[in-house]
Amino acid sequence: MTSDLHDPDTATSGSATATTAGARAHARAQHGRTAEHMRHVPASTSPTAVDGVSADALVWAETVAPGGYTTAVLARGTRIRLTDPLGDACAHLLLHRADATHERLNIADTVKVPWQAYVTTGHPLLSGFGRVLATVVADTSGAHDALTGTSTRSGNEARFGSGAPESTSPAGRELLLLGALKHGLGPRDLPPSLSFFQGVRVDADGVIRWHGSAGPATTVDLLLHVDAIVLLANTAHPLDPRSEFSCSPLHVDAWPAAGDLDLLSDGSLLGELGPEHRQAIANTDADLAARGVL
Repeated sequence: MTSDLHDPDTATSGSATATTAGARAHARAQHGRTAEHMRHVPASTSPTAVDGVSADALVWAETVAPGGYTTAVLARGTRIRLTDPLGDACAHLLLHRADATHERLNIADTVKVPWQAYVTTGHPLLSGFGRVLATVVADTSGAHDALTGTSTRSGNEARFGSGAPESTSPAGRELLLLGALKHGLGPRDLPPSLSFFQGVRVDADGVIRWHGSAGPATTVDLLLHVDAIVLLANTAHPLDPRSEFSCSPLHVDAWPAAGDLDLLSDGSLLGELGPEHRQAIANTDADLAARGVL
């Protein structure tokens, strides 16, 4: 939330917060106010609706600012929808198992095992243990990147003059680290990330080229196969050639959809999955059964 000491609705001058009592009154006056970029608690109070999903079913609803980050712990069977409302968001994603944080998104296996470098509907997001952490179950964008990773502080400093989280051009790795720290994780727990809404393609000569956004109002849905720590940074893609730092808001919504796991496995949701995907699901379910989760 944001506030303004000069807002006539909250204070007539800075002196209103000069005492503890005045500061308390000012702070309490902010209750119930909303900002353009914020998490809505409860999620049902979000001003943006999700088609086909009751507001009361939402467990996460947030608008992430350009250059912002967010994180949440979500249960197996949760469906997460990322939305790029204006066409310039870039959602850099990391996933860690909530019950075993050493197991995390492995981009190399996510690309290698399903024989596909370009992530879209039906793509499994794999850990390094041969298990699936999430599946992309819907995608209206198709402009994503599993090859480049996110931006670094040194890279952004060279391009924009700054890369710190509080700067006007924060680096993705710095933002993801802030999210990771909230869960007791650190720099060693940040592998290469997957990014949505700013696509790349590899030319015949092996050069990775930025293709940019598919346009505004596109969405990606992820279905979690495990209880997961979700880390998201919304910041400019490292290959974006524009001279100015370019990023727009990201919407995040999540709701329980455990039944979709069964529909995915039996082919009702997306059709028959590839053998690699089916085996990764079997590996995940076997591990959860051994832990007494299933």
